[in-house]
Amino acid sequence: MRGAKSAKWVAIAAVVTMAATACGGGGDSASDDMDKGKADPNGIVTAQLSEPQNPLQPANAKESQGSRVLRTIFSGLVDYEPGTGKLEYVNAESVTPNDDSSEWTVKLKAGWKFHDGTPVTAKSYVDSWNWSANIANNQTNSSWFADIVGFEDVHPEKGKAKKDAMSGLKVVDDNTFTIKLTSPVSYFAYKLGYDVWAPLPEKFFSDPKAYGEKPVGNGPYKFESWEHNKLIKVRKFDGYKGPNKAQNGGIDFKNYTTADAAYSDLRSNNVDWIEQVPTTALKTYKQDLGNRAIDQAYSAVQSIVPAFYAKSWKDVDPKVIQGLSQAIDRDTITKTVLQGTRQPADSYVAPGVLGYKKGALGDITKYDPAAAKKLIKEGGGVPGNKIQIQYNADQDHKPWVDAVCNSIRQATGVECTGDPKPTFQADLDARDAHKVKSMYRGGWVLDYPVNSNFMRDLYGSKAAGNTSGYANKEFDALSTEADKAASVDETVKKYQEAEQLLAKDMPAIPLWFYKVNSGQSTKILGKIPYGQDGDPIFDQVKVKKQ
Repeated sequence: MRGAKSAKWVAIAAVVTMAATACGGGGDSASDDMDKGKADPNGIVTAQLSEPQNPLQPANAKESQGSRVLRTIFSGLVDYEPGTGKLEYVNAESVTPNDDSSEWTVKLKAGWKFHDGTPVTAKSYVDSWNWSANIANNQTNSSWFADIVGFEDVHPEKGKAKKDAMSGLKVVDDNTFTIKLTSPVSYFAYKLGYDVWAPLPEKFFSDPKAYGEKPVGNGPYKFESWEHNKLIKVRKFDGYKGPNKAQNGGIDFKNYTTADAAYSDLRSNNVDWIEQVPTTALKTYKQDLGNRAIDQAYSAVQSIVPAFYAKSWKDVDPKVIQGLSQAIDRDTITKTVLQGTRQPADSYVAPGVLGYKKGALGDITKYDPAAAKKLIKEGGGVPGNKIQIQYNADQDHKPWVDAVCNSIRQATGVECTGDPKPTFQADLDARDAHKVKSMYRGGWVLDYPVNSNFMRDLYGSKAAGNTSGYANKEFDALSTEADKAASVDETVKKYQEAEQLLAKDMPAIPLWFYKVNSGQSTKILGKIPYGQDGDPIFDQVKVKKQ
């Protein structure tokens, strides 16, 4: 579905279906006439954003803020249809596998151009992927290219790149290229909907740093300006050839340092969309906003993740983490602190994704203080008998972090406190630098609707999304076996088996599945359409003509 692809780590404090549009709230409001009026094709949408962690390069965002902007500027080969998750071709005319899915042929739609007027060709993709995979360029999502033959030449485990290009990528003609994989991957076409696979214009390679500050893409919007920590502007690209042409004139992405400030601006019509209403407003926001309220399910899971690289957690027994999981009263916290806006997690995989299995984790996610104490004792105890949960304070995480800590403390006697970082960027930087003291808040949203995305891409020992230091050779081997399956259905079943291994090993503690609880201004015509990643499908948002 348009908007389904997303960066991995999500900032908000957030069940989940393949739904494509938002559901309204209740209460009387002046917004009852939200469907009345005419659309202004040049109207500007204002939306909440935190400062992106990195420069705006397609392979350099594994968090939701940078990705939100990148998805407006760049279009990839494929996307996913609303409601079904079926592949939809965007810049690609076709993506075709050979008999065993070890080699794929991509044919592009002719006539596409970058925002600088240069043509989008097969070479634009091949050059982009080679540059993004190269270890010298330090792209956060470079591991996404690891399936391609020759990746180890441009991104060795140690030392400098041996070559500038992966041998598995071949340009056939201006509109055709081939991708040879190290082994079959049945669902490889699904992966191509993620931001990392976008093309880059030829001039990018002469000054990548400058282009990261002023990106030139091939998407429905072109970049206009970036005032760091304040505002990013993108505007409609009239020459766009894709199926998702912008229905508005552009987007102003506004930075907010607190959820309360963003919500105040929404109620005053000073911003058209925010990520999440504050926890303190969850009980009343539908009455506050009336028909403008948004109650939208999407595919993401929130968890707390041990920092396995820390000395105290390096050799922790999985029983300890299982015990901590059973010390968390998810039902009570989601019903009270979170006002029924979350669904207690029972799987590492979010609902709405191929391979989600209800109750996959069994008793591990069920509140049971007696079992929690027993498991922690059998596992040798929590290191130092205390934990800290790191989170970003620019979203309203503190109430639920405090509630989780209180639950753990009361059930087991283990001391638990929050460890706030001022911004999502600071939170991610601490994870990347391996400076997390004990545990961190993890919010994981789909990049493509297959369960492998919630396992291999997060818990694989070399995955870009793995910032905890977790590694399990058996899980890596099971993932490889699943990827080599003859069909997507068989791959999904194999990953369901792999999930049972994770249940025993506990690389993270799933808490609950996400929901968008937000709102829109009276300036928007009709309901904002949503993707399965929980973000608006910005190119389809209509602004009322004033």
